[in-house]
Amino acid sequence: MRDYYSPMAEFYEMVAARQIADSGPPLTAALAGLDPAAGPIVEIGAGTGRVTEVIAAAVPGGRILAAEPSVLMRAVLTSRIAARPELRPLVTVVDGAAPDLELPDVIGAAVIFGVAGHLPPEQRRLLWRRIRERLAPKGVIVVELMGAHTPRIIPPVRQIHDRIGRQTYEWWVSGEPGGPGLMRFTTTWRVHGPDGRLVREVGDSYDWYTLDTDLLAREAEMVGRRTSRVGGAGSLEIVVLSSSRTAPTRRRKNDDDGRDTDVR
Repeated sequence: MRDYYSPMAEFYEMVAARQIADSGPPLTAALAGLDPAAGPIVEIGAGTGRVTEVIAAAVPGGRILAAEPSVLMRAVLTSRIAARPELRPLVTVVDGAAPDLELPDVIGAAVIFGVAGHLPPEQRRLLWRRIRERLAPKGVIVVELMGAHTPRIIPPVRQIHDRIGRQTYEWWVSGEPGGPGLMRFTTTWRVHGPDGRLVREVGDSYDWYTLDTDLLAREAEMVGRRTSRVGGAGSLEIVVLSSSRTAPTRRRKNDDDGRDTDVR
């Protein structure tokens, strides 16, 4: 799988710090009550370790296999874990990417943030099957998706305006259809000096397969429920997949009229 993050890894922490403020609470809720002895939690696309810390706090004493293919991101991830003595014996950092990552025989849960849409449908189905076959009876798969369910034009939007030292950092995101079921996102970082002059500009683009909760659940052959959505051009959704044998009926807010609806 292509390394999507190394070209702009130097800026990633500014993004991750903001996103985890929104995605952290629903992830914590999704993992609540998980038995740490059921098996290790597999985190695919661990990035710089912000999500890893949330997992560790949500499942005290649980073992975590944190996989990250980008060497630059993995360097920050390893440094973050190494700096926390309580996480050193629990978190194993590996160089690996979906869907070929070597998985434990039994998985207590899987967390897949910022990855699923990078994979074409056939690779996603392979990944879901490999995890599902190893998932503990009460285990869940927690997936983060972009809020774009169908290809559409997203005009450039400034997502971040931050200052570090004497420089100002801006992060711009835009999107356009890249084909059937495919979005092409363009991200641009602009660094301005103290006088406002543009010092550097770093850009990249990537394809993202559009997904929603229902499609995800059908692919995985599991029960799916959306737990959270954060709006904006870079909107995110958190989806929990679980076995139909153990998943109860849940209530969900209808997006149109606010009424609760049963979800299986």
